[in-house]
Amino acid sequence: MLTLYHSPQSRSTRPRWMLEELGVPYEVKLVRLDAGEQKAPEYLKLNPNGTVPTLVDGDLVLWESAAICEYLADKYADKGFAPAVGTPERGKYYQWIHYAMSAIEPPLLTIFLHSIRLPEAERVPQLVDAARERLDAALAVVNDALAGREWMLGSRFTVADVMIGSTLSWAQRMGIIGDAHPNTQAYVARCMARPAMQRANE
Repeated sequence: MLTLYHSPQSRSTRPRWMLEELGVPYEVKLVRLDAGEQKAPEYLKLNPNGTVPTLVDGDLVLWESAAICEYLADKYADKGFAPAVGTPERGKYYQWIHYAMSAIEPPLLTIFLHSIRLPEAERVPQLVDAARERLDAALAVVNDALAGREWMLGSRFTVADVMIGSTLSWAQRMGIIGDAHPNTQAYVARCMARPAMQRANE
């Protein structure tokens, strides 16, 4: 059986959401980040980064949320969460998965760290201002791409939506997605309304 090492409200929500969408059996092993369990020697043998998520599938141990989600979509290709390899749609699929990681998450993480997470004495407001500009530009790109579309690739929900949607849901909870991006707002609402996403956040 698949085993997911998971901590709520972390990047491991992505593969948990993916597993719920797939509807396949899996086991969750909770990793308490506040207790430092991700740094325990036995866990570091699985994931030397000391982070979540980690997926164990037989002899395969896999970390990095995007890699896990892509692997699961390919493992259960009959479920239809990834376009066929070599098609134009597959190219766009890769584009949006990487966009979530390279253009949306980094400025969002900077905003989170320097306005919420770090002690006030360690926060750098100038970093937040620059990150908000970068994030707003990325949100505008997503907003334009979603014009007339339900999901990132059109009418079909894929791993690209797990990655973009999960990252944007974080921004939504932080109150960052404004009225200037109505398509993006509506998209996040659709993502959050999916039963699999709701189960992943339980």
